[in-house]
Amino acid sequence: MKSNSGAIRGLAIGITGGIACGKSEVARAFSALGAETADADVLAHEAIRPGEPAYDRVVARFGREIVGPGGEVDRRRLGEVVFQRPAERAALEAIIHPEVIKALKQWVNEVTARGAYAAATVPLLYEVNLVNLWDSVVCVRAPVELVIRRLRARGLTEEMAKARIAAQMPVEEKAKKADYVIENSGSLQELSEQARSVWNDLLRKGAQ
Repeated sequence: MKSNSGAIRGLAIGITGGIACGKSEVARAFSALGAETADADVLAHEAIRPGEPAYDRVVARFGREIVGPGGEVDRRRLGEVVFQRPAERAALEAIIHPEVIKALKQWVNEVTARGAYAAATVPLLYEVNLVNLWDSVVCVRAPVELVIRRLRARGLTEEMAKARIAAQMPVEEKAKKADYVIENSGSLQELSEQARSVWNDLLRKGAQ
């Protein structure tokens, strides 16, 4: 958790947790309550668009077979390569993570300097040691069996789902490190209510 200073009037909230645990839903709930939001995964996708600096490096590293017919990186093909091979995943992260971190820091500084609340979904917040950017960290977790069902509903095989889960820090470790934990094993309404409770507490802290 970063320390507050007089130079930053708003609040920075990092949303992390396991894959398919509901981080994006919590971000949407915070947005409806007044936060400005960003998503590290979206920033990562933007970083490998044609014309961006990371694009050429990714294609050079992983080959033209990951390039789709329109010239864009086919993220599904790329994922099939990196999530089965830890060394390949590390190589991809070494290219993309610096671009994402740079973009996140710039965005957080711009939003909080205006006195607004910046809430960003950052799946690998702890893995990349991006803790000090945030005033508070919210971890969203769900039972692994439910996560696998959600990933299979997205078109992944059980093997692919387990590989993606294994590629991240165990969600229980993230929960221990976080300031708030939201359990997403029920309905969207229940998730929304938990998010509102956390948000209200963040507002109280921000007013102090």
